[in-house]
Amino acid sequence: MAIFGLITGYIIPFILVLSLLVFVHEMGHYLIGRWCGIRVTAFSVGFGPEIAGFTDRHGTRWKLSAIPLGGYVKFFGDDDVASLPDASGLAGMTEAEKAKTLAGAKLWKRAATVAAGPIANFLLAIAIFAVLFATYGKVVADPVVAEVRSESAAASAGVEPGDRLVALDGTRIDTFDDVRRYVSVRPETPIVVTVERNGRELDLPMVPKREEITDQFGNRIELGIIGIVTNGERGNFRVQTFSPMEAVSEGVKETGHIVTGTFRYIGNLVTGRMKADQLGGPVRVAQASGQMATLGVAAVIQLAAVLSVSIGLLNLMPVPVLDGGHLVFYAIEAVRGKPLGAGAQEIAFRIGMAMVLSLMVFATWNDISNLIG
Repeated sequence: MAIFGLITGYIIPFILVLSLLVFVHEMGHYLIGRWCGIRVTAFSVGFGPEIAGFTDRHGTRWKLSAIPLGGYVKFFGDDDVASLPDASGLAGMTEAEKAKTLAGAKLWKRAATVAAGPIANFLLAIAIFAVLFATYGKVVADPVVAEVRSESAAASAGVEPGDRLVALDGTRIDTFDDVRRYVSVRPETPIVVTVERNGRELDLPMVPKREEITDQFGNRIELGIIGIVTNGERGNFRVQTFSPMEAVSEGVKETGHIVTGTFRYIGNLVTGRMKADQLGGPVRVAQASGQMATLGVAAVIQLAAVLSVSIGLLNLMPVPVLDGGHLVFYAIEAVRGKPLGAGAQEIAFRIGMAMVLSLMVFATWNDISNLIG
């Protein structure tokens, strides 16, 4: 029964969520590649041995593979699934055949095809958030302080119950969630909180403390905290509804918040304001999928949107074998007027693969340490 519960509660939701995101990402590559006249030889959800598949009339092999931790689109003329050009194969092709390869296509077509994968992930996230906002709305609260925790950053700065937060570092805010989102990614970073008190606005400098909190599932999370709380009386909790167009706009904003929050997190890692053990891998994603599944379908769908943005950003990292690495190569080619040599590209791809594998090992180690800790 324990194994059955593990499979149905964690593994199946994880596979479903990840497979959807991979399919959308690779479909972006596929559609734009085909539109640019590039031939696709394989479209796979998953890696490793093929479980099931078929070949369409265009010669593309569509398949489901055994290891559900990614996927790929392989273009005509590629040496491998990371789109490293097959130099010897290209040398024996006619000009007409080369034009149907990724390596032989015009520079803008290659760049568009590669960028289409991450863009598809961002568009999926926007669409998911838009549907959720249009269907369920969003619970919001006014940024009015009901309680100031003792010995907190807010207490030291002089925040009082009844104060209304109106700006953070000069940027106007509307909801208490705006405060949480802004502060949580700025531990140990000086900020200025503007509050309205008795009709006057006061600028209160403070430094959010880095604290480890435990969520409802027992997961430990590091956040920036200033130590203020609101409640139903002060915050006026309510459900904000959106028209379809407003929901799309809100979906764009929510996706943008995730992007900026991710960059802030990376910056905090570099500066030492947050620990690297917050970085998770497939085990933690599977765990999160199972936990969200206990909250209902809407929670799983929301998690899919967050992960879709993360996958898009990860693939835009300037690392060879990832989409961002290919775009860097294309930028260099645009400047030089010719592509990097095959040998240089192969070395870069090997280094990139080592970097990606190292990151996966590190993230998986964090996952295991989190489970046994």
